[in-house]
Amino acid sequence: MGNGGGEPGPAYCGLMAIIVTGASGLIGTALVEALRAQGREVVRLVRRPPQKDDEAFWNPAEQVVDLAALEGAEAVVHLAGASIGDRRWTPAYKRELVTSRTQGTRVLVDALRELSEPPGVLLSASGMDFYGDTGDRVVDESQGNGHGFLPDLCRRWEAEALRAREAGIRTVLARTSLVLSGSGGALGRILPIFRMGLGAPLGTGRQYWSWISLDDWVGAALHVLATPEAEGPANFASPGPVTNAEFTRTLGKALRRGTLPIPVPAFALAAGLGEFAREGLLVSHRLEPAMLTASGHRFTHTRLDEALSAVL
Repeated sequence: MGNGGGEPGPAYCGLMAIIVTGASGLIGTALVEALRAQGREVVRLVRRPPQKDDEAFWNPAEQVVDLAALEGAEAVVHLAGASIGDRRWTPAYKRELVTSRTQGTRVLVDALRELSEPPGVLLSASGMDFYGDTGDRVVDESQGNGHGFLPDLCRRWEAEALRAREAGIRTVLARTSLVLSGSGGALGRILPIFRMGLGAPLGTGRQYWSWISLDDWVGAALHVLATPEAEGPANFASPGPVTNAEFTRTLGKALRRGTLPIPVPAFALAAGLGEFAREGLLVSHRLEPAMLTASGHRFTHTRLDEALSAVL
C-alpha cells in the first residue's frame, strides 16, 4: 500500500482533514461544498495526477493509496463507484459495478487499517437496493439482505466497509435512496421526458420509491459524521416514500406538465433497459430512516412536492 510508485500526494498530511472519494460526483460535489462552508479542510482522493493542493492520489485497480494524505484524518467519506443506471447491464458492466465498489472499498479500508492514526469515522456509500423488493412493507435498518444482483452487490460492498471496525473506526453505511437534484442524478435523467409531457408510471406504478433531496443527503452525512452514536447501516431516505404513480403525478405537477395516463408496461422497460429495469425501477422500496431519526437528525424535506419545488 502507500504511494507504491503512484503519483505524489499533497504537500501536507491529512491531519484533521475529511477525506472524500467520488468527490466529483453529484453527491460528492455538494458534500465538499457543505464541508468547506463549515470551514472544514477537505482532501479529495482522485485517480488522475493531483492538480491541486486539496487532491491526493489513489488507484484502486493497482492497490495504491497515498497514506500520507490519510494519516491523522478526522473522517473519510467513501462515495466512489460506477453509476448503476447510466449504461445497460452487460456482463462486462456488471463486473465493473461490482469491482468498482468491492475492490475500491477493500483497498481504501486496507489503507485505513495501516495507519498509525486512523480516522474516527468512515461513512461509506451503499444503496437501498440492499433490501431487494420489499413490496408494501415499511423497512428499517433491521431488515435483512434481499435477493438479486443489486442486493448481493450491496451486501458485498458493505462487508468490505465494515472491516474498518477492526481498526476501531466507527463505520456508517449510507443506504441511499433516489437522490433528488435538478442538476443531475436519476432525476436529472428523467426530467427531459417529463418536461415534454411524456412522463408515465412504470409497470403497475404501485411500487414504492423512497427518495431524499440532495440537501437532506448532505445534511444526513454531516449529522452522522458529527454524532458518535451513529453507527452501522443508515437509510438515507426521507420519511415520506411514495408510489411510483404518485411520484409521476407529483413531478408532472411540479413541472406544470401533464403526464400520460397509460403506464409503461414492465415488459417494454425490460426490453429496453434489461436487468436494470427489473431490479432498479420496478421493485418496491418503502424505507424508514430509523437510525437517522433515533440519533436526532431532522429532515428539511419530508413531502415530495415540497422537495421537488426546492430542487427544481
